[in-house]
Amino acid sequence: MPPELVTPRTTNRTLRISGILAAIVAVVIVATGITTRANNNEKLKQWTSEQAVPSVSVITPSSEGSASSLELPGRFQAYARAPIYARVDGYLKSWKADIGAQVKAGQLLGEIETPDLDQQLLQARADLASAQANAALAETTARRWQAMANTEAVSRQEVDDKTSDLLAKQAMVKAAEATVNRLLAMKSFARIVAPFDGTVTARNTDIGALINAGGDGTPLFEISDTRRLRLYVNVPQNYAASINRGTKAEISVPEHAGKTYAAKIESTSGSVDVASGTTLVQLAVENASGELMPGGYANVALQLPGNTNALSIPASALIFDRQGLRVATVTRDNKVLLKPITVLRDLGKTLELGSGLAGDDRVIESPPDGLMDGDPVNVVTGTPESPKTKS
Repeated sequence: MPPELVTPRTTNRTLRISGILAAIVAVVIVATGITTRANNNEKLKQWTSEQAVPSVSVITPSSEGSASSLELPGRFQAYARAPIYARVDGYLKSWKADIGAQVKAGQLLGEIETPDLDQQLLQARADLASAQANAALAETTARRWQAMANTEAVSRQEVDDKTSDLLAKQAMVKAAEATVNRLLAMKSFARIVAPFDGTVTARNTDIGALINAGGDGTPLFEISDTRRLRLYVNVPQNYAASINRGTKAEISVPEHAGKTYAAKIESTSGSVDVASGTTLVQLAVENASGELMPGGYANVALQLPGNTNALSIPASALIFDRQGLRVATVTRDNKVLLKPITVLRDLGKTLELGSGLAGDDRVIESPPDGLMDGDPVNVVTGTPESPKTKS
């Protein structure tokens, strides 16, 4: 259109149409933005809700009732142990066996010089000789007076006096003999000998040391029979009923890593210690090779019988709070149901339950914090197998 034909009215109409088109475009842009944001917010809300529902893996309680083991610390002791004290006063003259020496029953370990005892023995023998001489004289006198009694040269009273004197002198001889024998027996203790075959595990004296009868609480020597050892273990009270004579065990010691030794229970104390709440159990361990040492530490794995009526769950499934021991189970509609339970035996990684669960319950293996009754959960597919009890 030629410029001269363009009127102001035409220009205004064009401007009006352009403005309307711009407004429509703006409205479309705003509406699109609002719709997109609403969709994003809805998706975010849905994602947040999904994330708020925890995902859990579930297991079913095991009812295999397989044999388990209970691991406890223990201490070795020699099967026979004899601390040897002095029975006589004196000085140590010599010792014949040092620590670690293998000795036989009756073998000489040491000798004690007993000067005081020797003098007492000499005096006792002299007293015995004097008593024997007096008794011999009294016997001769009594015979003479008894012979004269028939002649009526002496009275019966005088004869009885001489006879009584003889009996008294004979009693003194016996007393003197007993004193000599007692001192000889004491003198025999100057020789310190081994009471049985074993190993010298301690020597607490040396040549010239002053020896007091009975000692000051420290034995001169200590002999131990280490060919067989006793192993003492304190078993918690709730396991005491499962521990019987003949129960087998495996033993490991720090100095022989990776190696185990067989043992079996010989006896139990039959009582519970008030302070520790445990029962003392004694095991016997063969030690012919001498690898195990008295006084040493040992890790003892006692073999416990299985309970076919008990259910087992992993220890990670346990919830302990102010309401006691509980486990989290999942209902058919995937809601949480907390159930109180009682623990029969704690086997470390697994727990043997006394009550609270059924065999078909779905138990959350590792429940997240803050789970409440009725909370929804997502069950992860590929449910782990039932827990296995340690054999």
